Amino acid sequence: MRLTIFRKFRIICPLLIGFLIYGPFAVSSFAAENRIGFLDIQKAVSSTKEWKSNFDKFKADFTKEKTRIKSKELKIKKMLEDLNKQSFVLDPDLKKKKEDQFRKEKIDFERYVQDQNAEFGKKEKEMTQKILLKMMDVIKKIGQEKNYTMILEQKVVLYHDKGNDLTDIATRAYDRANK
Repeated sequence: MRLTIFRKFRIICPLLIGFLIYGPFAVSSFAAENRIGFLDIQKAVSSTKEWKSNFDKFKADFTKEKTRIKSKELKIKKMLEDLNKQSFVLDPDLKKKKEDQFRKEKIDFERYVQDQNAEFGKKEKEMTQKILLKMMDVIKKIGQEKNYTMILEQKVVLYHDKGNDLTDIATRAYDRANK
């Protein structure tokens, strides 16, 4: 039994030594043949002129809507204050009618706010997605023209050489291609 373990050790030991000695040469030749670039896709997209222009319009629409929502909110608060002030002097039927109207207005307001939030979220996503798809084409073109083996998202990499960061290059190329 001891003899078989010794034989296995005699076979495995030279293999391990060989991997330790010649392994780095194999890795370095792989690295020399391949170029890897890195990119912060979110920064690249949000730095484009098109995204900035679209976002300014989006922000203006959002601000207008925010003002409308604030106005509706004040109207509902006023209804509640009036209801609270008049609750002791109102006829019970009229009080119930005003309470029902207040609840209906409040529910309508909450739904409206939810719908607007969903709509603006959808618009922002569509705007970003449209630019992102065009950015992916630009990144592929950069990779082909500069002979990169692959281009990775920076957020999934623990470390990379800043010299291989293609974010600004991709943004400038996108702006040139999409004037």
